[in-house]
Amino acid sequence: MKVEQLSLFLENKPGTMVKATKVLSEAKINIRALFLAETSDFGILRLIVNDVDAAKAVLQNQGFIVRKTEVLAVEVPDTPGGLNNILETLSEKAVNVEYMYAYVEKSGENAIIIIRCDPIDVGIAALQNNGFTVLPGEKVYGM
Repeated sequence: MKVEQLSLFLENKPGTMVKATKVLSEAKINIRALFLAETSDFGILRLIVNDVDAAKAVLQNQGFIVRKTEVLAVEVPDTPGGLNNILETLSEKAVNVEYMYAYVEKSGENAIIIIRCDPIDVGIAALQNNGFTVLPGEKVYGM
């Protein structure tokens, strides 16, 4: 039930991100979700892609610093309070949320929330035991 995510460390200057996306585009790798965080000197581009290992390889071959991490993806109705219910469930089990990002499914009925948390296995179990749908990587990569 874990999802593999890539984190790329990028210099914070014009054109750097386009180089990364061009590499992925030329390799026919599809970006399913992304999150960009920045500081004054560098940024971290977090990606969920349809082929994690191929993406990591082509990016590293082009000189990018890439790290693979595990996150979880939870599906929640796109209604007020959906995120709060997830966070309360994780908080009750003392699961720390390091960061998260979300997107709405094509149907518009559900949102997918990508969460980096610790401990991840406790987070997955807590969500599943409380009726939340934690998605396997294969489903997220193919969305």
